[in-house]
Amino acid sequence: MKVAIVSVSDKGKKLAVTIKEKMDNDSTIIKADVFHKNVKKCLKIAFYEYDAIIAVMASGILIRSIAPYIESKTSDPAVLNIDDNGNFVISTLSGHLGGANSLTNKIAALIGATPVITTSSDINNRLGIDVLARDLYMSIDRPKEILFFNKAIIEGHEITLTSKSKKEYLIEYLKNNTLEIDVCFNYSEDLDEDEIRVSLDNHELTLKERKMVVGIGCRRGKECEKIYEGLKKSFSDLNIDKSRVNQFASAEIKKDEKGILELSEKLNVPVNFVELEKLKLFDSNDVQKSEFVKSKFGIYGVCEPSALIMAGFDSKLIYKKTSFDGVTIAVAISR
Repeated sequence: MKVAIVSVSDKGKKLAVTIKEKMDNDSTIIKADVFHKNVKKCLKIAFYEYDAIIAVMASGILIRSIAPYIESKTSDPAVLNIDDNGNFVISTLSGHLGGANSLTNKIAALIGATPVITTSSDINNRLGIDVLARDLYMSIDRPKEILFFNKAIIEGHEITLTSKSKKEYLIEYLKNNTLEIDVCFNYSEDLDEDEIRVSLDNHELTLKERKMVVGIGCRRGKECEKIYEGLKKSFSDLNIDKSRVNQFASAEIKKDEKGILELSEKLNVPVNFVELEKLKLFDSNDVQKSEFVKSKFGIYGVCEPSALIMAGFDSKLIYKKTSFDGVTIAVAISR
């Protein structure tokens, strides 16, 4: 998640800087930038270029500034509102699909504030279908049906989840989630492997996996188990089961790396090794550049660009390059 923190007052700026410093240590935060004053211009830029906006200012200023740009719950960024004293963190826009509710809880915990969330499913301790889709990195083909299913979930109706085969990551997610939802599972050959159909009465929508690619870099000769430990830690940070992975990726200089090949076989996840020329040509402001890797191999990095390239055009990082004892892990998803 890319986060813009926008402040108005000097006191608000100090809080914004504090939030940024704390977020920089979070591998799921790809970058956090602080903007001060010039609010209307900053918020307009942030609305289209960031996944989330944290506005440290009065709610009236925030609402009037973003009102012209609000379009849809499927595309608007998450927007949070915080008072200058840092007493309250308010989920203001895109609470579910945009992730504002979960980010509100995270920021509130970081600065010792009270989170304020008003979405119906959350205050009734129920799991919204759009929250499930976001947490599992899935797209929704009929977003207009979200309201029907969330209302049904709040009222305690049982919904049916149908897939082609058993989805371990879905089962683990539902088992570990603290919010309530009544479901039954069904299986059908009519669906693609990456689809889950949600149905109740005559209503249905389809959740589709966004391609999730784990980029891996490691020191020469790193054992499979050490790479696996890094993978498990990164997915624990993402709060999702490792079975959600669609593909591994690394640079072609690692194509004979035994540990990576063994991990691919162990987890039955395909691995692709990206050609050096593609890595040399690839450029993104979100990728961390290593002068050491550049001096050795002529490329600025392995795990982040490999993951982004294999996830496809316009993909994005959801887990920035993080080191685990000689192993680097990054995770990208397709749009």
